[in-house]
Amino acid sequence: MKFELQQVDSASKARAGKITTDHGEILTPIFMPVGTAGTVKGVHISELSDPIKAQIILGNTYHLYLRPGLETLEKAGGLHKFNGWNGPILTDSGGYQVYSLASTGRKIQEEGVKFKSHIDGSLHFFTPESVMDIQRTIGADIIMAFDECTPYPCEYGYAKRSMEMTHRWLDRCITRLNETEPKYGYQQTLFPIVQGSVYKDLRKISAEYIASKGAFGNAIGGLSVGEPAEDMYEMADEVTDILPKDKPRYLMGVGTPANILEGIALGIDMFDCVMPTRNARNGMIFTTQGIINIKNEKWKNDFSLIDPMFADELHGQYSRAYLRHLIRCDELLGAMVASVFNLRFYLWLVKEAREHILQGDFATWKNGAINQFMHRL
Repeated sequence: MKFELQQVDSASKARAGKITTDHGEILTPIFMPVGTAGTVKGVHISELSDPIKAQIILGNTYHLYLRPGLETLEKAGGLHKFNGWNGPILTDSGGYQVYSLASTGRKIQEEGVKFKSHIDGSLHFFTPESVMDIQRTIGADIIMAFDECTPYPCEYGYAKRSMEMTHRWLDRCITRLNETEPKYGYQQTLFPIVQGSVYKDLRKISAEYIASKGAFGNAIGGLSVGEPAEDMYEMADEVTDILPKDKPRYLMGVGTPANILEGIALGIDMFDCVMPTRNARNGMIFTTQGIINIKNEKWKNDFSLIDPMFADELHGQYSRAYLRHLIRCDELLGAMVASVFNLRFYLWLVKEAREHILQGDFATWKNGAINQFMHRL
């Protein structure tokens, strides 16, 4: 794998780059559709390529470990062969899912994490070593280090202890990867994760530690968990001043179109979030004209296209009135059409951001874009 930094905006830290993997190139900044269980919910694999224009998708270690399970994935030849996606894949290590299982009695200790399956209540134990082995079996191109995602709010002492344990876990992840080989004949690379909650000194310490490992790329975790957006931006700004400029940077779990554009301005290259598909299923449609709550009465007799920008692409023929009808009737097609539209918008948005970085006017364009795309119609 390699990363080529192609352009930096003169009025911000926004960057345009290119990641090369054994499964293809990724032009950054990039948004990565979330396929938690090996599928982007409600979206055909073929639609991810066209019309959505996805360049990389996500899978999740926790969910894929439970279903379909490692035996099935290995027999299939890895997740690429199992789900038919031929492009790059990134897998989350399961750290966030462990965080979200707090109410089920999960227990975090130095050796690893004990937790109960959300499916059947069965007991399981993740360690940094086992998580690396699981991601070897899944076969993602980019694999994430095992970390603890702290909640918000989080006391300073807890955030510090958690960060230090995440660093120790990272060292164990690196050791385990060095002891093993990829299973399917292509390269896999590890992204460490910066933690430290919303404390600038902890984020600085963590970023410096992660940077010292010389990994191919680096991630920023533990944000977008309920903290104010201003705190998220402040932490990202602090971290991107420290992480190597010649390595891709990934802000995990973010977010709204505004979050993404502000993140790009702070020097972030990669984003993911369930928002486009989750909100689509609930009737929130992101368009180039603004945000639509398609359930509202005002769209009942609006027979204009959902988004004229994408009228010549798949699903372009559907009207707002028809999509409203589908969503209000809980028709599967409604969720599918809305999900494709939202993901197409997100991938269009980061492509537009990249083009403005290359043109040298990103900072000026960004402010107007946020006002336009976050406006509610």
